Amino acid sequence: MNDKLLALRLFVRVAHTGSFSAVARELDLSQPSVSRIIAALEKNVGGALIARTTRAVTLTDVGNDYLTRIEAILASLEEADHVARGSQELRGELRVAMPTSFGVREIVPVMPVFLARHPSLKVSLLMSDQRQDTIKEGADVALRLGDLADSSATARLIGRTQRLIVASPAYLKTNGAPEKPADLAAHAAIIGPAGTSAGTWSFQKDGQRVSTRINSRLNVSVNEAAVAAAAAGMGIVTTALWGCRAELADGSLIQLLPDWNMGEVEVHGMFAAGRLPKPAARALVEYLIAKLRR
Repeated sequence: MNDKLLALRLFVRVAHTGSFSAVARELDLSQPSVSRIIAALEKNVGGALIARTTRAVTLTDVGNDYLTRIEAILASLEEADHVARGSQELRGELRVAMPTSFGVREIVPVMPVFLARHPSLKVSLLMSDQRQDTIKEGADVALRLGDLADSSATARLIGRTQRLIVASPAYLKTNGAPEKPADLAAHAAIIGPAGTSAGTWSFQKDGQRVSTRINSRLNVSVNEAAVAAAAAGMGIVTTALWGCRAELADGSLIQLLPDWNMGEVEVHGMFAAGRLPKPAARALVEYLIAKLRR
């Protein structure tokens, strides 16, 4: 990578993270090296792009305008390189943001084939059960479960799965199984990131819709832990089928109220608004559509 291209990409990452040191760690460079390269870029441009204080790193007005133009140029350059190669070969780095449990259970198992098809591509999977700031993280595409909060982003539907409630055989042996949604009020519920808001679970059957207040005994911030807690007999949890497929298969969890519909959970591939998606990001989403729509 030539010096100017490196400088432009460093500038973009510093702009989004607000941190020279974070970018240095991300790209395995020293913090002084990143500062020096950005300073040289500013000298070449002929104006300050970044305002540095002891508390924050922010863009100047010139920097904001420069960022908008440079991001478009970098995206177009990558697209041009891809087209010029005249093949389906993908190169460079692809950064993908996703929820942890979904990533571990559904994405990682299907990645070997994708990586084998594109040996020159480096992939970073950014996993978190908290909604990620894809711009700050520098993600090229984000896999989002549930409702889409950012209506300005370009999104592709990758797949959908049912939402359900489950509990362990041990829990059901001790506490009995609910026969209707209203019975859930007498049970211990586990609330994780995949749970519904305000402690209410909603169901539909034969055109009838009911909502039931649940008794939350345990709240966890990671969906994987919520499912593990249910498998350990600590209560009933609601999650997408993707989140408990293995436990249902091995019998450590049992689906409850199967005749009642809790709706579906969709997963979308989201590209940042106003940017040309990377060829690798588009290719991954198309690959996941083929793999996960089953």
